[in-house]
Amino acid sequence: MRMKIKILLAFTAFLVVSPLISEAQKNDIFGFHLIQKRRSARIPFELHANLIIVPAVINNSDTLHFILDTGVSNTIVTDTAVAKYLNSEFVRTIRLDGVGSDSTLEAEVSIGNTLRVGYARINDHNLIVLKKDVLKLSELVGTPIHGLIGYDLFERFVITVDFQRRQLLVQLPGYFKYRRNYGAKIPLEIINKKPYINDISISELDEKQVVKLLLDTGAGHAVMLNTYATQIPLPDTTIDVQLGMGLSGKISGKLGRLDKLRIGNHNLSQVVTSFPDSASFGGKIDPTFDRQGNIGGELLRRFRVTINYPEKYMTMKPVKRALKEPFEHDMSGMDLRAKGGDYREYYVDRVMDDSPASRAGLLEGDRLMFINNAASKTLNMTEIYKLLQRKEGRSINLIVSRKGSLIFTTLVLKRVI
Repeated sequence: MRMKIKILLAFTAFLVVSPLISEAQKNDIFGFHLIQKRRSARIPFELHANLIIVPAVINNSDTLHFILDTGVSNTIVTDTAVAKYLNSEFVRTIRLDGVGSDSTLEAEVSIGNTLRVGYARINDHNLIVLKKDVLKLSELVGTPIHGLIGYDLFERFVITVDFQRRQLLVQLPGYFKYRRNYGAKIPLEIINKKPYINDISISELDEKQVVKLLLDTGAGHAVMLNTYATQIPLPDTTIDVQLGMGLSGKISGKLGRLDKLRIGNHNLSQVVTSFPDSASFGGKIDPTFDRQGNIGGELLRRFRVTINYPEKYMTMKPVKRALKEPFEHDMSGMDLRAKGGDYREYYVDRVMDDSPASRAGLLEGDRLMFINNAASKTLNMTEIYKLLQRKEGRSINLIVSRKGSLIFTTLVLKRVI
């Protein structure tokens, strides 16, 4: 998938959670484990905005949907409606400091919960529950999102992400055997429960630098670079964009292309990369820490990825068809939000100046009714953004609703970087 929304969830790479006091385990089995004496299990997932969305059940809840996110160190419930399923009253309030331009956010801690993801289960689990659903992930992704899960799952298993088949292969470390056809081993460094890749080479404007990047399955973009922490200059051509929403507000920055990027023995070129402004980003990161950015789903989906926390490495097996796809960005110049009970009502949230969307006369608040003669409600957000990233010069016919009137217009896609 090549989608604009892929850059909206970068905040998860930089989430900082106040330490929790560990509770004594009431069960013999500590942490996530596979039920029914399984050694491995396959878990289907949905892929939206390059994000891996897995089914989850908390206690006796209905099926919930969590983003599988190596960028978070604790399990986080983002949808306040999930609180009704929790097993106990909240025991304490904590502060979450995340990327963004505004203040910090408060959350509460619920203990003693059972969480199940496919055949993987954990008992007596602590959950961090946001007091307000400030992220509104469901509106950004266009499908129900209830939370984020990361380290708690990855620390217990070797997990292979098969983007083509849309499934996870979860294996007990003692029964996993590395094979050469998985791809070469790429060392991981686990810092504060998050995985970092030290040996990534970036070339831009005849300058080359080796950087440390967070492996972040919870970021939909390809690459994000912290310009304040690297010597890599900005590309010649960039555009000002809103990169997304963090726990502390909006993240602004620029979007451009890197000439070359090498990870392991894989070379990638013309990689669409986001460069967050220091005002909304840099001040939230400890300057003594040498992490310089992250890689996310738009890059990772081109491979079959195996992540092995216990032995501290990952592998990347190329998917030939996906690897041939160019890195693209939105060519419409507008952001969308999904509303309604099924998140199939699409509204224009932002229109960039002098963009195809502005030239087509679109305004913030317009509701998309038809796209190329198809009712918008028959498309999901992923499918819409794919249309808006496919082939420069293509015309997209739109019918939008504005203050009770229907407006017909044509949007002509244009590549700006």
